[in-house]
Parts: sequence; structure tokens; C-alpha cells
Amino acid sequence: MGVTFLLCLSLGVPIAFGLGITAAVSLLSLGLSLQVVAQRIFTGIDSFPLMAVPFFILAGDLMNQGGTTRRLITFSNALVGWIRGGLAHTNIVASMFLAGISGSAVADASAIGGILIPGMTKEGYDVEFSAAVTASASTMGPIIPPSIFMVIYGVTTGVSVGGLFAAGFIPGILMGLSFMAVAYLISRHRNYPRHPVPSFNQFGRVLREAGFALLAPVIILGGILSGIFTPTEAAAAAVGYAFLVGICVHKELRFADMPGLLVQSGVTTSILLLVIGTANVLAWVLSAEQVPQKIAQGLLAITTNPYLIMLLINLFLLVVGMFMEGGAAIIILAPVLSQVATSVGIHPLHFGFVVVLNIVIGLLTPPLGVCLFVVCSLSRIPIERLVKAIMPFLLVEIAILFLVSYFPMVALLIPRWLGYL
Repeated sequence: MGVTFLLCLSLGVPIAFGLGITAAVSLLSLGLSLQVVAQRIFTGIDSFPLMAVPFFILAGDLMNQGGTTRRLITFSNALVGWIRGGLAHTNIVASMFLAGISGSAVADASAIGGILIPGMTKEGYDVEFSAAVTASASTMGPIIPPSIFMVIYGVTTGVSVGGLFAAGFIPGILMGLSFMAVAYLISRHRNYPRHPVPSFNQFGRVLREAGFALLAPVIILGGILSGIFTPTEAAAAAVGYAFLVGICVHKELRFADMPGLLVQSGVTTSILLLVIGTANVLAWVLSAEQVPQKIAQGLLAITTNPYLIMLLINLFLLVVGMFMEGGAAIIILAPVLSQVATSVGIHPLHFGFVVVLNIVIGLLTPPLGVCLFVVCSLSRIPIERLVKAIMPFLLVEIAILFLVSYFPMVALLIPRWLGYL
């Protein structure tokens, strides 16, 4: 199984097909029918909570096309653009707002990067720095709720999706503030420009124009955390809201745009669901061979100290994130690792958030860092230059990972207030 999977990776086989091929080879070697592949793919995606995924993807596409993203960027610029390195801070704050809508780092990187990377380079920022800020800030997308990764984790392990969403607030804000601190220090050193402080009237005008855009995350998150919506219903409400605002308020979305947007969202969704489906096949094979139990026994044989267990799992997941797509990694590994964590007294909700944060960091680490490739294509620089520029932001993100790992209340404070604990 391991040899087949590594061979697929080395040959550049897309991760969904690599997982499927590995599972099929394993089934044949065990003398089982390949019908299991089709059955487990269907079982893996036949889930009501997973319906949130295509809705969140479509909502993000509608908001990009309907002018919501551009208005969020304009408002963010008025809010923080006057700080040294203004457009870098605008990039980060806009990503924080967009994170409350899309739930996807790739979607945020594409939407924000397509606008701000050319704008930053035009104002004299180094292209590597512009790309690094964009890629790093986009990883707040799966941390600040809603989050597609959290939905997948909740479906896989049975942990409350709403609780995971609530756990993301404080770490997500910490990430944004930390990124801004790093951007400020670099901007001061390189003397990057800043914009004039907007007048009261200018700020008021920008706020009015962005009003409906700013309401979107309030509706989505408020509905989920207040119990009005399930995450799936909130995603559907986000689609309806984005459509109405784009058509009736901003008037930048046309009915003629809808077929293309639906196809685009459908393609993105199909790729993600195929990865989830084939990962579920491989997870079934691993379970049938009792691999999870053996891994759990191996870890617990090393130590039963929860702090050391958390350290070992973090190091393991950071390496996994370098080589495996996030959704697949969660489906295959989360049931195993959560069992180990629970057995040494780590709260399931705390551990679930730590797993998601590890997987998100993997979006920035080569050779398979998806956000790196998205931003490289937008900025037209080789990945080696981007990896070097992104290191300060990556180190900050790893520091937040260990802060959350060893001080659980950073993640669990809001879930406790909201009654998830």
C-alpha cells in the first residue's frame, strides 16, 4: 500500500486517483472485490453535512463575481491601509473577512491574490512579499469559520461542526494579527508605502458601499452559532444571499453569468468530493486491516503523556501536510489519531481543531502546498522564491499551532461560552 501510494505521488498522479489506485491495489492483494471501491466512494460522500461544501464554494464564486470581494478589499484598505505597508495589511484583513464567507484557503488566495498581487507590485512591493502575504493570509480561510476542513473532520469523527467553527475564532484572529505584525516589521525595514488616513466622510462612504458585503459573514456565522442554521443550511443561505446581493444590490451579477459560475463551482466541488470518496475507500482498507489500532498501540507504547502525544502527532501531521491533500489526510488519519488523543485525556473538540490547523499549515509547505501553487500562478514566480519569502509567516503559524496545542482554552473559550463543552 505504502509503495503504491509513494509511486503515485512520485509520478505526479493526481491525489484523488493516487488514493483510488492505492486502495484498488490493496483490495486486489487482499482478494476482495473491486465493487468495494464504488460502494465506499458513494458512502464517503453520501452525507448531509457535506452538502455544505458545494454551497460554500458556490457562495464564494457568486460573491467574487457580484462585487462583494472587491468591496471587502476597499473597506479593508480604508480600515488599515494607512499603516506602513498598507496594502499588505489590506490583504490580510480582507482575507479575514472573506474567510467568514468561503471556508476555503484556495478560494481566498485566488480571489484576493488576483486583485491585490498586481496592485501591490504596482505600488512598489516586492512580488515575492506580495505573494507570500497573499498565500499566508489565505490560510485563515479554513480557520475562521465557516471551514470546509472542519465540516470534513466533523463528518469523519462525529465531533460537533458548530463547536469546531466556534473554536476557530480566537486562533483565526491571532493569526491575522500576527501576520500583520510580521508584515509591518518587513514593511518598515523595506520602507513600503502606506495610504493616507481616510477622512470621516470617505470612511463612511466606503462603509456604506461594503455594508451588504460585511453582513454576509454575520448572517452565516450568527445563524450557525445561534442555532438558527445548521452549517449546511447556513451555506445554502449564503448562496441565496450572495445571489440576491449580486443581482439586486450591487447589480454586478447577471443571470447570463450563472451557467458559467455553476459549472465552475461544480468542477471545484467534484474534485474535492472525488478526493473525499477515494480517501474513504483507503480509510476502509486501513480499518479492515486494523492499521488504526496498530498505530494507536505504537504511539501509546512510546508514551502516555498527553503533552508528548500532542507533540508527536503535531510533528507527524506537519510532515503529512507536505505530501497529502488536506481533506484526504483528515479522512484517513483523524479517526486513528483522535482515538489516541482521547485515550490520554485530550478533549475531542480541542484535538479536532489542532488537526485542522496542522492540515492548514500543510497548504503552505512544499512539495504539495496547494496555496503555494495558486499564488505562484498568479504572481508568475517560481515556488522556490515564494517559499523563501513565506518563511516568517509560516514560523508564526507554527508558533500559534503549539500555543493552541498546549493552551487549550485559546481554542475552547468560545465553544465553552456557547455551550459546546
